[in-house]
Amino acid sequence: MTIYLACTVRGDRGGVLAGRAICERLQHHGHEVLTTHLLADNVETAEAALTERDVFRRDLEWLTACDVLVAEASGSSYGVGFEVGYVIGRARASGQRVVLLYDLARRDKVSRLITGNDDPACTTFGYSTIDELTAFIDQTLGPLG
Repeated sequence: MTIYLACTVRGDRGGVLAGRAICERLQHHGHEVLTTHLLADNVETAEAALTERDVFRRDLEWLTACDVLVAEASGSSYGVGFEVGYVIGRARASGQRVVLLYDLARRDKVSRLITGNDDPACTTFGYSTIDELTAFIDQTLGPLG
């Protein structure tokens, strides 16, 4: 599957270690992850080489092309919220789905639009440990047939 892995770039990067673990498990299972560059420590510097319009257009192309949007939503991020809303908004027609993940220890800082999401195209999961998170990824988005 083609996966768009969403995580905070300009905001709170507290979920980046979880994002890296998610990415590793997805790739381990043979999925193509379009956004691995977002997990780099220097992502803001690398993205600065593009205009805002270029980032917007590129990301919309990737969001349209992905089978699943996996979002590590533990940090406050307008971008992640936009990406989730975009895919959920078109999921009925596109067949795409969303997997929303967040650190339970940060639940009081995560938007209720994330923690309360019960849209049929979305699976929401709060995790306590990276091991619990990777086990969920294995179960939900495991090996390709």
